[in-house]
Amino acid sequence: MKALLALEDGLVLWGRSFTGEGESAGEVVFNTAMTGYQEILTDPSYKGQIVTMTYPLIGNYGINHEDIESRGVQVEGFIVKEYHPYPSNWRAQGRLADYLKAVGKLGVEGLDTRAITKRLREVGAMRGLISTVDLDPQSLVRRARELPSMEGQDLVPLVTCRRPYWFPEFPSEAAEMDLETLWKQRSGRKVVLYDYGVKFNIIRSLIERGLHVLVVPASTPAPEILRLKPDGIILSNGPGDPAAVTYAVENVRQCLGAAPMFGICLGHQLLGLALGGRTFKLKFGHRGANQPVKSQLSGRVEITSQNHGFAVDLQSIPDPAVELTHINLNDNTLEGLRHPGLRAFSVQYHPEACPGPHDANYLFEVFLQLIEQS
Repeated sequence: MKALLALEDGLVLWGRSFTGEGESAGEVVFNTAMTGYQEILTDPSYKGQIVTMTYPLIGNYGINHEDIESRGVQVEGFIVKEYHPYPSNWRAQGRLADYLKAVGKLGVEGLDTRAITKRLREVGAMRGLISTVDLDPQSLVRRARELPSMEGQDLVPLVTCRRPYWFPEFPSEAAEMDLETLWKQRSGRKVVLYDYGVKFNIIRSLIERGLHVLVVPASTPAPEILRLKPDGIILSNGPGDPAAVTYAVENVRQCLGAAPMFGICLGHQLLGLALGGRTFKLKFGHRGANQPVKSQLSGRVEITSQNHGFAVDLQSIPDPAVELTHINLNDNTLEGLRHPGLRAFSVQYHPEACPGPHDANYLFEVFLQLIEQS
């Protein structure tokens, strides 16, 4: 079935749908990972985006029920060079096409993904549409230009949990319990995780280190969290413009200093804003499993998994106690910071990987050490 991609700058490319009829709209971005497409599809940080994979062959190892990072497919659409309909892997439990069809997400193959990637690198991430319904290039370009910009969008409400829960005990729609009553259900080291669109492996990584993780909605007021006196607070990853999530910034500001705090991806950006800094939109973002980051503390270079379109301007943070801990070796943007006095630190990348290398998973140990020292 014919499919058409249109970007807001006028680029139009023809391809084929491998998921049937449909249409998808969003910010078009690219990811350079060679594997892990299922984890990418289910990463809530991609809400509002159409993902283009630079690796040419996608679908060859199928899908399974273990490699998901949230409770559903989060991307708006999926673009690949070549879709492989016959997966060959001992873990495969189904085909990628069927997986996307089941949730009504459009997958398109046969497009020149190299041309798309080069255009996004030159012009920047752009609004776009992929469609099998509207095959008029002029109409599709016009509609792409009418889509809202990613800047100024708060997409967190679309991906956060509705009720607090102990992972992995997802609450039923009927379940309702006072936060303090829920907190008393567990003993031992307990941390609160603000869910801005969390990837499951972040929570798994904390549980593996002996922590009980209470996941709470993004809008949970800070005073309710402070009354629990948690051993630590996690600020998760998530989608959209961090500057638009003003309620989360205020909650983070109120929680600073009350317990060790660890921010990841969007959580890193929210921490930077809570410390008085500013964020800005990157030209085409960092998305992939091969981003080089240098630790200013150890001098070690880490290959990291990343997915973000915004960054923190370190120079805008007025507090002199804030320290730069990591930088991106491709463009020298801020990748990590810490405030020793407030026992808070954060990184722009994903130490839990999934997909990607495990170079940075030591950061969960750093968080655990902060809790033990407290």
